[in-house]
Amino acid sequence: MFSAYAKIEENTYRETFGLDFEQFEPGQVFRHRPGITISQQDNVDEATDTMNSAQLHYDHHYASQTEWGQCLGVSTMTLQKVIGSSWKTFARKDRIVEFTNIAMTRPVFGGDTLYAESEILSVDTTGDSECGLVTVQTRGVNQKGEVVTKVNYNIRIYKQGHHPYFGQAELNCDLTDAKFSAYKLEEDGALKETVGIYFEDLLPGETYQHAAYKIVRPEEAVEHAQRSMEWNPKYVDPSYYNEYFPDQGKDGNCPVTEAYWMGAMTACTTRALGRVVANLAWKDMKLNRELFPGEKLSVTSEIIDKRESNSRPDQGIVTVVTRAFDKDENEVLSFTRTLLVYRKGKGPYDKAGY
Repeated sequence: MFSAYAKIEENTYRETFGLDFEQFEPGQVFRHRPGITISQQDNVDEATDTMNSAQLHYDHHYASQTEWGQCLGVSTMTLQKVIGSSWKTFARKDRIVEFTNIAMTRPVFGGDTLYAESEILSVDTTGDSECGLVTVQTRGVNQKGEVVTKVNYNIRIYKQGHHPYFGQAELNCDLTDAKFSAYKLEEDGALKETVGIYFEDLLPGETYQHAAYKIVRPEEAVEHAQRSMEWNPKYVDPSYYNEYFPDQGKDGNCPVTEAYWMGAMTACTTRALGRVVANLAWKDMKLNRELFPGEKLSVTSEIIDKRESNSRPDQGIVTVVTRAFDKDENEVLSFTRTLLVYRKGKGPYDKAGY
């Protein structure tokens, strides 16, 4: 079993991602999750951001006169979505060193949902003490099960204990409880990435240390303030903030709005808590200081209570305390949530391809 967690101490687990080079074998197939539904706006953004002059991607009147009948998805957008979707399995990579072939086998349009699956074609130790070379074909599959792209490439993967973050030798990743597995074994032998822990397996007293942390960029902080109509100059005008709060600013940036920090820290919990149906309530929300772009926070979630749902037999209710700590391990934010969580064997997973 490949574990998605490392045991730090009794009842405390850290999320980990990716496999070491030694764990890859020719013939393995990994089905990556989640998928992503793309929109025509995504298509326009990709084309305009890269200054793509092919009007087929963003001029509907023009595209409607072609054999496609609508705007065609930018091929490089499809490539990015498919390769990006594979990140969890290949999280211990150094880098992709070569794309040997990229085939676009079907058109992609706004409204399509893309999933990725990867087949390991070969492995080569390369004589490198730190990394080995893995040859992969990653396929993009749409919501109809049609293959829209096949991407062949060579990728350097760190060997056990050599990755600077995920591969520390001191971590105990040999967890055998099925709830910690990074994959679900499919009937055809493929390994499908899992999306969280079920209600029955979330136990009071357990703490999960979340990885894949979030760092807010300065322009992102201002953009989200503006989009939420938080037009107080404190959050959108760095010159204003630094003039009137000269001793509080950080690197010339405005603080991040409290609501966006709450959202960003909550999002960090969605790997371990991936079976959540809905948030029922938030309480005891403590923001101990202002937070600024560029800060890297560590986030934990402690399971403090759980009970059966009286009205939803396929779900249970879990109470979680989430805490965020700065680089000096000071608690800067905390809140308690009550969550609806799917029970084992329930939910839309099989029908939705998860």
